[in-house]
Amino acid sequence: QPRVVESGGGSVRFGESLRLSCAASGFVMDDYAVGWFRQAPGKEREGVSCISNRGDLTNYAEFVRGRFTISRDKAMNTVYLEMNNLKFEDTAAYYCAPCKKISTLEASRPFFGSWGQGTQVTVSS
Repeated sequence: QPRVVESGGGSVRFGESLRLSCAASGFVMDDYAVGWFRQAPGKEREGVSCISNRGDLTNYAEFVRGRFTISRDKAMNTVYLEMNNLKFEDTAAYYCAPCKKISTLEASRPFFGSWGQGTQVTVSS
């Protein structure tokens, strides 16, 4: 059964770090450009970062540029998001999905047609 599982979220203090994982099984995620997207309560989902299928192109939203790093491990069939210097406004549920366009951080149709459960990141003082 092919699936994607987001993990690595948690409750951290302002300025701390987390690493999110988007692990695929049952299919090869290297066929896709993949991104991280987030949604805070009461807000629309927004693009955070995208990485090309070969991992040679990345893009970041301005509000995370310099703090977050996206990467992928072909052998592990996983895409990561290293998040440093977390801020209160980074609090959200984070999801991974195919990227339709890396330059605009636009999501494509989610894996298997619907957004997964995501992983919650909560930043507090």
